Amino acid sequence: MKLEVCCYSINDVITAINHGADRIEFCAGRNEGGLTPSYGDLLQLSQLKLPVAIHPIIRPRGGDFYYSQTEINSMINDIQLARELDYPGVVFGCLVSNGQLDIINLLKLIKAADGLSITFHRAFDVCVDPILALNQLNDLGIDRILTSGQQQDAVKGIKLIEQLHQLSQSTLIMPGCGIRSTNLALFKAIGITEFHSSASRSLPSPMQYQNQNVCMSHTKQDEFIRFSIDPDEVEKMKQLLL
Repeated sequence: MKLEVCCYSINDVITAINHGADRIEFCAGRNEGGLTPSYGDLLQLSQLKLPVAIHPIIRPRGGDFYYSQTEINSMINDIQLARELDYPGVVFGCLVSNGQLDIINLLKLIKAADGLSITFHRAFDVCVDPILALNQLNDLGIDRILTSGQQQDAVKGIKLIEQLHQLSQSTLIMPGCGIRSTNLALFKAIGITEFHSSASRSLPSPMQYQNQNVCMSHTKQDEFIRFSIDPDEVEKMKQLLL
């Protein structure tokens, strides 16, 4: 059984690995649900030669997964960069406007990622027909699907996750969103073997001066709260998978 931890900083990657993560999904843009990391971060992380597989997410923007050709071209370039920097896998997904998989552009992305491990991310959770999408991703040779079972969190979507797991031929079903040590057993019981978690905790900003009149995000979030990996939670989950 494997534990994949979603990390939004190099420091969190190191923390997660030191406390038992088997694989890392590396992202920027936490408030957007995960965006392609910067070249600077990808280069620096690759130079550390860490002992665990790190898969960067390839997602050019937040919002929906219906991409223009310009955005697809950027994703292809980012996949090629990940390959040049010796990352062993990438995470991506795309849909067309009716909610089905964008097979034409997926084939382009898969070609760019030839030889790399491929995870189809939670674009799956907003597709119109998850069973059809599963069969198509099986046929395309995608290694795994990250999914919350088309619900707000994986516990709520566990019935679909179990159905997908039973129906899948070669593509591995990896539940994510809300996976913690307190509910891991629910997914082990249905035969799941890989798990995805942000294992996050909130921390106060070390800023002594805090101007509460200004917010940098349109979502009006608290600018003086940081999120990071909870090493104790990573350890708890890993112990439950041994």
